[in-house]
Amino acid sequence: MSSRREVIWDRPERAARGPAPSLSRETISTAAVKLADTRGIEAVSMRTLAVELGVGATSLYRYVARKDELIELMVDAVMGNDLQFEVRGDWREDLHSFAHGLRAMTLRHPWMAVPSAGLRNFGPNTARRYEQVLSAIDGLGLEIDEMLVMVETLDAFVRGRALEELSEQEAVRRSGLDQEQWMQTQIPYIESLIESGRYPLLTRVVLDARAPHDPDRLKHGFDLGLERVLAGLATMLPE
Repeated sequence: MSSRREVIWDRPERAARGPAPSLSRETISTAAVKLADTRGIEAVSMRTLAVELGVGATSLYRYVARKDELIELMVDAVMGNDLQFEVRGDWREDLHSFAHGLRAMTLRHPWMAVPSAGLRNFGPNTARRYEQVLSAIDGLGLEIDEMLVMVETLDAFVRGRALEELSEQEAVRRSGLDQEQWMQTQIPYIESLIESGRYPLLTRVVLDARAPHDPDRLKHGFDLGLERVLAGLATMLPE
């Protein structure tokens, strides 16, 4: 027989009994987000966070039962504080605003790229944002499942491109080389691929494509891809 796992949002923030609380969920999530932003999500643990807050780890468990609950608090805090977009009544412009807001939020908080995707926790801020973006496509004649597909498709595109940007930033950090310097180190090997004659399309990319040499190619690629995604989503709308 399986027992129901309690959701943190089902519990009151402050216990009815016991000592007067010295912390709040906002204080805890703010400190945890700062820790993840500066040291990475792997550095966030109940023990480390307790040290940052100047409390005992045991007392922290009075507010947060498990680390996954802590991450839920962190995600919901960032969704409320850092995901900025506008809904003005033009669905395409509204989703464009949402996509750029989601990209900016993810690049500011790289650890958000994974915990906030997939199985979602509908904390108060996350639920509000979800309702907001769905309202942008409400009234267009779509079934709710079609609306969900539109939002999730856009979400997947934005997070995928943001992960690409973050991966490059991490590669630069590890190697100490920027994109142009890295490309210079690859020239002898790439030339050998071209000379082999086995990679005609890759050869065209190297010799003819402008995008790889664009210093803002990731941003430009995002903008171009976003327009293609929105154009594809438009085909879902009733005639």
